[in-house]
Amino acid sequence: MAELAGWVPEGIDLERPSAARLYDYLLGGGHNFRHDRELAHRFLEAQPNAREIARHNRAFLRRSVLLMVEQGVRQFLDLGSGIPTVGNVHEIAQDADPGARVVYVDYEEVAYAHSMLMLRDNPLATIVQADLTRPEQVLDAPQTRELLDFDRPIGLLMAGVFHFVPEDKDPAGIVARYRDPMVAGSHLAFSQFTRDLMPSAMDRVVEVMKTSRDPMFPRSHAEITALFDGYEILEPGIVPTALWRPDATLDDGDDPDRAGIYAGVGRKA
Repeated sequence: MAELAGWVPEGIDLERPSAARLYDYLLGGGHNFRHDRELAHRFLEAQPNAREIARHNRAFLRRSVLLMVEQGVRQFLDLGSGIPTVGNVHEIAQDADPGARVVYVDYEEVAYAHSMLMLRDNPLATIVQADLTRPEQVLDAPQTRELLDFDRPIGLLMAGVFHFVPEDKDPAGIVARYRDPMVAGSHLAFSQFTRDLMPSAMDRVVEVMKTSRDPMFPRSHAEITALFDGYEILEPGIVPTALWRPDATLDDGDDPDRAGIYAGVGRKA
């Protein structure tokens, strides 16, 4: 059984499912527990397109990183990075430029443990175990300061994570506190669930996720656009993931109305 495998971090609560392990399951990963899989099955009942949504969000992450590399960005801060799977940011960026630097951030125990294991021989990538809603804790972490040069542009990645940030945490303030220390030319890649697309399914998902450690808070197109304050939103704007600069060779042209998630990239002027 997976619960008894040697990769399970000591002291982890096996009874309470997490979003990181749910996402791992939807992407076909094996680092999840029975309660995560039970949650995933309820999630799929609520939103039958969930696996495609997860795939599109992962594809958006890849395309946004490659766009930033094209724009000269060689440093990345990936918030809510999740459990390592195929197509991680450092793999994408360092394939394009071996000198690219990546700092991952996640508070989930399995995500942190496996990222540490995966990155142990990579001096240009690391992970900080921290809550992304506390920007100073992330930005002032020794690993962050050692690896990232804040005098040069940084790619800030918030892909499929901000729907776990409630309104009482001041989402706009959180984004601003990450944005402000970064120089002009830095970029923000952002995606999150919305009720604008498939609202009844989104309502069911919200109910399902109330039983996890990571309840969900979908946002409208206008609310997501407002989070890009201080950034120039790049073409094609804030759109369903399937419409954000799709790569036809990877079959990313699915029905945008079933995407479930809005995505966009902005550049700090």
